[in-house]
Amino acid sequence: MAVPKYYEFYNVFLESLADGKVHTLKECKEYVAKKKKLTEDDMSQQTATGYALWVNRLGWCTTYLKKAGLVVSPARSAFQITEEGEKLLAEKATITDGLLKSRYSFAEFKVHKSRHKELEQSDDEPKAEQEETPQETFERVYQEINEKLSDEILAAVVSMSPTFFERLVVQLMEAMGYGGYAGAGFVTKASGDGGIDGVINEDQLGFNVIYIQAKRWNPDSIIGKPEIQKFVGALMGPPRIEKGLYITTAKFSKGAEEYARAQHVILVDGAMLAELMIKFNLGVTTQNTYQIKRIDSDFFEEEEM
Repeated sequence: MAVPKYYEFYNVFLESLADGKVHTLKECKEYVAKKKKLTEDDMSQQTATGYALWVNRLGWCTTYLKKAGLVVSPARSAFQITEEGEKLLAEKATITDGLLKSRYSFAEFKVHKSRHKELEQSDDEPKAEQEETPQETFERVYQEINEKLSDEILAAVVSMSPTFFERLVVQLMEAMGYGGYAGAGFVTKASGDGGIDGVINEDQLGFNVIYIQAKRWNPDSIIGKPEIQKFVGALMGPPRIEKGLYITTAKFSKGAEEYARAQHVILVDGAMLAELMIKFNLGVTTQNTYQIKRIDSDFFEEEEM
């Protein structure tokens, strides 16, 4: 089953506090996981930043329930149901954002956070854009921005000359730390290179050399096994080189990928090329920087005297 949305935790979280006592977050999580029948696969799913997806959604669930005045947190990581929460739970109604919007503090909080008008709509069921937590929305939009940037990068690379692309590939390897210093790699001469477009040391001392084949092809084209075989032949030398990188703006066929793995040749297609350029800041500039912070629990640990 899919991991429940944050609003699908509302009822069950209140149920975990139904006895009116103060319960720790751990106790609530255990109750919710059991009641919702979350599997190991459900609980292993992560957000784009590596945080447990279901825990992230449960965290937003508790935030919204507190803002609506249905639960309180008398101590850190501890919760207790309020009188209003007990009344709502007794009604056995399915709790949604639409139901919570009647509570001013929650509505004010949601409008302030989202800048949307969804809480003013008459339909009590959450809209598609409401199914995400703010963090999930941020991460999704971040990925969409990078996907758009990747397309722009590939389009720009393809519009340049093959020589530019060969230099770019060597620069990328240097940016990733190969060679140990700027200028450690070099592009081979246009002719007589034996099918090798670039060379770079694997480390600063030059114990191992990596040969590079760089192909600036149409991003929609497919590179098959024969092209990889030619590159492997070039690695045979002399001198014989053990490590090779075939990098392109295009894609690879399954046969090419299987052959490359057997020959210990690394393949980088257009999608991975753009991803690496973004990651290592090659050909891109930072427009804005956003920091998402969370509470430092250790800071609030009080030593016993």
